Amino acid sequence: MNFEIEYFEKLTKLVNDNDLSELSLQDGDKSITLKKANNVVSQVAPVVSAPIAVEEVAKEETVSEIKTNRTAITSPMVGSFYVAPSPSAEPFVRVGDTVAAGQVVCIIEAMKLMNEIESEVSGKITQICVQDGQSVEYGQVLMYVE
Repeated sequence: MNFEIEYFEKLTKLVNDNDLSELSLQDGDKSITLKKANNVVSQVAPVVSAPIAVEEVAKEETVSEIKTNRTAITSPMVGSFYVAPSPSAEPFVRVGDTVAAGQVVCIIEAMKLMNEIESEVSGKITQICVQDGQSVEYGQVLMYVE
């Protein structure tokens, strides 16, 4: 396993392009784990080798996080996405609404259980990425908060 800066850049791109939340690789006595927070790779933690390259990647990602300032609300499970508590009720949130941390923003139905999904951050809903009633996967972006 090669721990050069170009390698970290490729892994970071792989994580971001495929909407992964974590990637771990191991080759003999070397291993690396990339974890995604706020929809941006924010932690790079190799067990062995190249601490200088790790710091450079972390700095680049911090700059990119500052530029976008968007936080993804992702699905914690596989299920069906609903914008409201019932078909006749008003949606929990709409694009442009301001939400507070801990506020319910949608429901994911899994195995006939209705799971309320709360925002982890305060801000304004800038995009809702799925349609009401659509099936969603674990880790899929549901909406963005800015």
